[in-house]
Amino acid sequence: MSEKNSHPHVHDYEHVALLFVDMISDFSFEDGERLFPHTLKAAKKMAKLKTRAKELNIPILYVNDNYGRWQSDFPGIVEEMKQSEQGKKIVHLLQPDDDDYFILKPQYSAFFMTPLELLLNYLNVKSLIICGVAGNMCIHFTANDAFMRGYKLYIPSDCTASNSREENDKALHLMAHVLKATIQPSEELDLEAIKHEWR
Repeated sequence: MSEKNSHPHVHDYEHVALLFVDMISDFSFEDGERLFPHTLKAAKKMAKLKTRAKELNIPILYVNDNYGRWQSDFPGIVEEMKQSEQGKKIVHLLQPDDDDYFILKPQYSAFFMTPLELLLNYLNVKSLIICGVAGNMCIHFTANDAFMRGYKLYIPSDCTASNSREENDKALHLMAHVLKATIQPSEELDLEAIKHEWR
């Protein structure tokens, strides 16, 4: 049985959350053309992972860059990216659901100047599965901050992307050896076991 809680909108503590970092984008930034093919490949794996997580009631959190648009909101960004040639391909795969959570961030780390830690505490999360782009930047910065806060980390190797395979592999290697993250293909993640490891 899941540990019960009294928070509204949260039925059970699952102790794990799935983070999608910076996946809602039009890729119209420097090196966006290089990053997009790798991102699209990762997004297809992430879509399958999200389906598995939903079946186990694992909360899904979208943490996305606000692109310097301080008057924007996440639903508005999603709709805007649907109009871009590249962005709509990712949104089609990873369309946020009504029961997903979302946070806008101003900088690389999903934790920096955001309410992410408050939300994770609210959900009683102890383990994070971190996916997204870029592996050697925003994912790495987010993993660093998560590690410093004591979260157990899972970073599926096929659910992150950087400008090149080599750059991504180097980042994954560093996160595995320094941050003690579990790095493996998403199909090998035992979500049921991860859910129960804190019970």
